[in-house]
Amino acid sequence: MKKIIRGQIFYFINDPTLYTNPDDFMRYYEDGGLVISDGYIVDIGTYEEMQSKYIQASYDDYSGMLIMPGFIDTHIHYPQTPIIGSYGKQLLDWLNEYTYPVEEMFSSPKYAKGASKDFIKELFKNGTTSCAAFSTEHKTSVNALFKVASDFNMRIITGKVLMNRNAPAALEDTVKEAYAESKELIETWHKKGRNLYAITPRFAITCSMSELKVAGLLHKEYPDTYIQTHLAENKDEIKQTMDLFPDCTDYLNVYEKAGIVTDSSIFAHGIYLSDSELDRIKCAGSFISHCPTSNLFLGSGLFNMQRVNNKRVTTTIATDVGAGTSFSMLQTLNEAYKIQQLNRYVMNTFESFYKITLGAARALKLENKIGSFSLGNEADFIVIDYVAQYIQKIRMEYLKSCDKWDVENMLFGLQIMGDSRNIKATYVMGRKIDLTD
Repeated sequence: MKKIIRGQIFYFINDPTLYTNPDDFMRYYEDGGLVISDGYIVDIGTYEEMQSKYIQASYDDYSGMLIMPGFIDTHIHYPQTPIIGSYGKQLLDWLNEYTYPVEEMFSSPKYAKGASKDFIKELFKNGTTSCAAFSTEHKTSVNALFKVASDFNMRIITGKVLMNRNAPAALEDTVKEAYAESKELIETWHKKGRNLYAITPRFAITCSMSELKVAGLLHKEYPDTYIQTHLAENKDEIKQTMDLFPDCTDYLNVYEKAGIVTDSSIFAHGIYLSDSELDRIKCAGSFISHCPTSNLFLGSGLFNMQRVNNKRVTTTIATDVGAGTSFSMLQTLNEAYKIQQLNRYVMNTFESFYKITLGAARALKLENKIGSFSLGNEADFIVIDYVAQYIQKIRMEYLKSCDKWDVENMLFGLQIMGDSRNIKATYVMGRKIDLTD
C-alpha cells in the first residue's frame, strides 16, 4: 500500500555552497506529495500530480507544514544524556567530574537499556532520525543501544569506546580486550538491519599507541566500518596529547601513525588544526563534525567554518550531548550561526541545513539511503510546524506583508528560533513515531 505525505516539501540535491541558483541545489514543493511504500520513497512531486497518479493511495495531510529529511547527528554521546547542562568545567575537568562517573553506570544492562530508550526518544522528539553515537567501554552499552535502535528500525552508527589509560579503572580495557570485544560487537551488529559499527577510540589522551593501532587493525579487517574519535578540541588537550606522543609532529599525526585517518573517519571538533592537518584530512577523505553548543559551553573555542571550507574539508554539524546543551539540531544550528558571525563569516541557512541532512549523509557515504528524498531512499523524514510558537507566526506575517517570505527565510527562522516544539511528526522507515510517550 502506497501512502502520500502532503505538505511543503523541501530537500537538497547538491551542496548549496557550490551553486548560486537554488534550482541547482534544492527542491521545494509548496504543495507537495511524498509517496512512500514499505518504508522507501517511491515518488515525489506536486500533491496534485501524486494524487492523480496514485488514486488508491492513503495519505497523511500536513498541509501548511514543512516536510524534510530527518536530521543526521554525526557526533553525540548517548551515555552523557543524564549530565547534559552540568555546571562549570572545561573539557578535561568536565570528563573527570561528570562524564566518567555516569559512564560507569552503563555496566548494568538494565541501566543501559533504559538510557538507550530515553536517548533515542529524545532524538526523535527533536527530529533526528540517524546519528553516529559514542557508547561506553562496556559491551552492554553498545548492545543496548543497537537493540533499542533496531526496535525502532532506526539507522544508527555506534561502537564500544576504547581507552586504556588516564581514565577510571572501571572504564579502561586492555589492548587485547579492545580488539576482542570490538570484533565480537562488529560481527554481531554491523550491517544487521540498519545498524552500522564505528570503531571508537575516545581520544589520544586515553589511548596508548597500541590501543589506537587496534582501531586501525580492526578497520583494515572490516573496511566498511567507521572510525570516530575526538581531535583538537581544547588547547590543554592538545598539549597533553603532544606530551604523551613526543615523537609525533602534531595531533593528527598520532592518528596517522595508528592507521585511523581514513575516508571513513569522523573527527569531532577540530577547532585547532594547522593548515597541514586540514590538508591531510582532506587528502584522506575524513570529515570534521563541528559541535557548536559543546564548544561554547565548555569554552573550548570558536570553530572557523570559512577557513575549513576554503580548505575543501568536509564538515557536518552535531550536538555532542551531553557537553552540548540541546538535542535539538535547530538550536545547534542557531549556535553554529553565531560562532561564524564572531568569525566574520555569515553562514547561509542553506549551508547549515545541508550539513545536517544531505551533507551529513554524503560525509557518511549514506546518501543513497538517507538525507534526501531521492527515489529509493529510506523514508526517514520529519514534519515541522514552522509557526508552532506564536512569535514565529508574528515573524511570518510580517515577512509576508513585506513580500519577503520564502523558503530561505522560513528555514532561517527555524534555525534561530526553533526547537522540539516545532517538530510535529517524525517518521522512521515510513512509520510515524509516537512522540507523546
